[in-house]
Amino acid sequence: MEMPRRYPLIFNPKARSQKGGKVLRFLMKHANRFALYATDHAGEAQELAARFAARGEPVVIAAGGDGTLNEVVRGLAGTSTILGVLPAGTMNVFAREMGIPFDSLERAFAVIESGCVCEIDLFEANGSPFVQMAGVGFDARVIEETSWESKKMLGPLAYLVAAVKVLGEKPPLMEIVCADGRREQGVAVLAGNGSLYGGQFRFFRMADNRDSKLDVLVYKEAGYKLVLDSLRGLALGGIDLMESTSSFQTAGFTVRADREVPVEVDGEWIGRFSEVCFKETPGRLRVLAPEQAPAVTFAEALKTWFQWPRRQPELETARRP
Repeated sequence: MEMPRRYPLIFNPKARSQKGGKVLRFLMKHANRFALYATDHAGEAQELAARFAARGEPVVIAAGGDGTLNEVVRGLAGTSTILGVLPAGTMNVFAREMGIPFDSLERAFAVIESGCVCEIDLFEANGSPFVQMAGVGFDARVIEETSWESKKMLGPLAYLVAAVKVLGEKPPLMEIVCADGRREQGVAVLAGNGSLYGGQFRFFRMADNRDSKLDVLVYKEAGYKLVLDSLRGLALGGIDLMESTSSFQTAGFTVRADREVPVEVDGEWIGRFSEVCFKETPGRLRVLAPEQAPAVTFAEALKTWFQWPRRQPELETARRP
């Protein structure tokens, strides 16, 4: 009898979570379907994924949170190897975007086994690929300020605590120059390849991760006005409806700031830059996902945030230096 093919599966065994044991039990239960590769330093997931792609592996699975996923995506960028996702982090934003079950590893694995492949756009910020979104300024500063310890204790609410800390900081001044010549000015920028941000919040309501365009939000005002208008916009049907924001779609753009500002991609802080170039990568990313993702309401998104800690994630990739 022919044995089923084992999927290369990349995970971080040092990830700390109250339900980390549940993930490991799932992996052991399906040990005959996986070739497990545990990482022990930052960047190793990317190295492993690139190695698998180079040797012609048809599918590579990322098991973990958005940090592990982003590293694997970096390794697969520009290849034909298909990405499989077993979401087990705090947010799992990309999994939610693609309709991959984020609350059941068994159902997520069933999606992988179904073999339905979607091709999506892959963009980069200063050479760092991202599948979901990226931010320059305020939200990246919040991520920079959020410690692993606070995420472990508070879950998604840890980002709100960090946001309160940085609201009073003087914002940078930014100029945004688009590929088509359009120019904007603001204090913070968000770019969405998908529609979701921060879990299930639909920040980019017109976004389509197959149209070779980014949906861009430029915030004109900082501080509490930025946060309050974001909440109002979400509740009313679109942040782009607020007068304090400017929104547009573009194939690429550059942000120039009056000083070095923090930048994040897919929820991972990548550093500080005075200039950030956004553009599409040469190839698309192939992902195992359902044919259609379910719609999520604003109320459901809030429920997901505030039901912590009754429903904690199964695994989270710890931030490493």
